[in-house]
Amino acid sequence: MEVVVAGVLAGYGIAVPVGPVGTYLVGLSARSSARVGACAARGIASADGIYALVAAVAGTALAPLLIPIVVPLRWVSVVVLIGLAVIGAVTGVRRYRARRLTGVARETPVRGRTAYWGMLGMTLLSPMTVIYFAALVLGGSGSRSTAELAVFVAAAFLASASWQLLLAGGGVLLGRVLTGPTGRLITALISSVVIVVLAIRLVA
Repeated sequence: MEVVVAGVLAGYGIAVPVGPVGTYLVGLSARSSARVGACAARGIASADGIYALVAAVAGTALAPLLIPIVVPLRWVSVVVLIGLAVIGAVTGVRRYRARRLTGVARETPVRGRTAYWGMLGMTLLSPMTVIYFAALVLGGSGSRSTAELAVFVAAAFLASASWQLLLAGGGVLLGRVLTGPTGRLITALISSVVIVVLAIRLVA
């Protein structure tokens, strides 16, 4: 039970602070379907699970190896996130001008599989997650068995998944509330601005 609690706290600890990836998840869910949002949420949780597994196996030995590449990875992450923000804003403006969004019409910009792998890749661009999990595992699990480490990783993944699914659900509800073309345009623009601001903070 102690290992389960530690894993759950670790998963929520890295998932609850909503950054650029979480913001993009909400926006994607708002302008697509619940299935696409759920797939994207599982992609983020899978990345957290992978980081937890790597950290549990390798421990703090990873931290010195990551230091030289942290800055380049941050810049890659910034470029990717700003690109997504621009695409989201341009798409929102084009659809508003074309008046394609009416009533409660829904759009599915990507398939579930694409959303999963896309969000998995975005989340893996954050090396700070590895350092976070490495510090947690080493801080109190040096004598844990392989089975206990497996339980820790599984608990961290499930905790992250539950939070990301909650964010995706919130995005779906937001999309249903903002049914008009103006509301959807405002949502797309605000989401893009927030993503840009959060991306810049990664290197500020």
